[in-house]
Amino acid sequence: MTQVASPAPSPSTGPPSGDGAEVAMTHRQVLEALSGLLLAMFVAMLSSTVVTNALPRIVADLDGTQTGYTWVVVATLLAMTATTPVWGKLADLFSKKMLVQLALVIFAIGSLMAALAPSMEILIGARVVQGLGVGGLTALVQVVIASMITPRERGRYSGYIGAVFALATVSGPLIGGLIVDSPLGWRGTFFVGLPFAVVAFVLLQKTLHLPVVKREVHIDYTGATLIVAGVSLLLVWVSLAGNQFDWVSVTSALLVVAGLLVVAAAVYVEARVAVEPVVPLRLFRDRTIALATTASVLIGVAMFGSTVYLSQYFQTARGMSPTAAGLMSIAMVGGLLVSSIVSGRRITTTGLWKRWLVSGMTLTVLGLGLLGTIDDTTDLRVVGLFMAVLGVGLGATMQNLVLAVQNNVPLSELGAASSVVAFFRSLGGSVGVSVLGALLSTQVATKVTAGLSDLGIEEAGHSSHEIPDLDALPAPVRAVFEQAFGESFGHIFLVATPLALLALVCVVAIREVPLRTTHDVVPVAPADSAPEATADLVEDAEVREAGGTATLPPR
Repeated sequence: MTQVASPAPSPSTGPPSGDGAEVAMTHRQVLEALSGLLLAMFVAMLSSTVVTNALPRIVADLDGTQTGYTWVVVATLLAMTATTPVWGKLADLFSKKMLVQLALVIFAIGSLMAALAPSMEILIGARVVQGLGVGGLTALVQVVIASMITPRERGRYSGYIGAVFALATVSGPLIGGLIVDSPLGWRGTFFVGLPFAVVAFVLLQKTLHLPVVKREVHIDYTGATLIVAGVSLLLVWVSLAGNQFDWVSVTSALLVVAGLLVVAAAVYVEARVAVEPVVPLRLFRDRTIALATTASVLIGVAMFGSTVYLSQYFQTARGMSPTAAGLMSIAMVGGLLVSSIVSGRRITTTGLWKRWLVSGMTLTVLGLGLLGTIDDTTDLRVVGLFMAVLGVGLGATMQNLVLAVQNNVPLSELGAASSVVAFFRSLGGSVGVSVLGALLSTQVATKVTAGLSDLGIEEAGHSSHEIPDLDALPAPVRAVFEQAFGESFGHIFLVATPLALLALVCVVAIREVPLRTTHDVVPVAPADSAPEATADLVEDAEVREAGGTATLPPR
């Protein structure tokens, strides 16, 4: 008989060695190894949060448009999307530590290029390079942590990841705002991550020691190229239609047809040609992976597509400085920080995760719906409350979706499965930022044109698609722009809400499997005993949550 005590066992975790044995690691050793990884994650998150708050100033300084604003974000997301599954596959083949360090170097190169960019076009190109590095950091940190820690204990450390995410999210806008308002200007926001990247590189070298599993290399470059090419064509169409050309035009038709054909070719390559596909379609035979991936796409669209424009809302619709706009993010990040840590610890204690996903997605839907009611006159305290609700929901959802998937796959496919979820979340983010950015641009242009017409003012010197320096505008014209942006931001949150609702439906449909306490999936029990074994696991988890003990039958 196996006695299971109520408190979760202290983590004696570790990566599998070359022969399949597990190398024990104490909690302190795990934390030491995590130090460099978490700092690398901080660097990746900081690159987005710092720059987002500086974007209105960047676009004004480089004479950009709303489309340019969108593509500074989309460029990084697309590069991250395309390379995340490749990094995940490489993690199954090569040294994980070496790959994380390589991703840090690529990120640093992209940051330097962006800091020195003389135009929007070069800045967007530099953001692509940054995205290559961020894609590696995003995928590899999750994979390395999963290779060191069992799913049961991983919930505990997922809370640390959530805390780092929250720290980067709350400090990024503040740091970015202070830098933009300082003599360094917006270019300084691209330099700020470099010292952290150097320290993370050194820490990884000293603290992270993992075995290297060597096998024959098959990397699906063709599939990765086709996926990003197809998605890029469709996003270019969404971003430029209605501005550079009509929605119903020859150019629109060519972009849509070309994009769909390339995506279809990518699916064919992944299903029939690739030896080790970037997106292993066989993984989607698992119900949990299929539903979690679908939810990740929808969350990516809703989360990235709406929240990335919050800083622009505060600066353009409310006339705030970058620093003040950064302070407003504390509400959302505070909620995210608390919920990610609390949910991670409770999941580790009980082994049950679905209730946190469902409650988190419910709050995400509620938060987006509430933010859909804001405009340029909404009380800022009310806006902060709505952001806090959204933050609590996202904190209980984001990391735990990945955890649910990792719990369902063998160790040999951990990298691929983890990167698939991250891939589709980033893909959804790219689509969301592009589509909602196009919607925002169109609505603002329409409202500005109508507002100026009501004032008897002809548009001159700029297009209604451009983002002007509001401080340089006469008061009546500035009021038109602020009202146009304020009302339009509410609309994009409303558009994101039903997508989050669909993600909630997917999460509800996921069948809960209590988190395992082993690194690898244990052999499946005989068919006649499987239901009984599953019932025992669920019952045991519920008993632990109640603070008691349970006795499991011998296996």
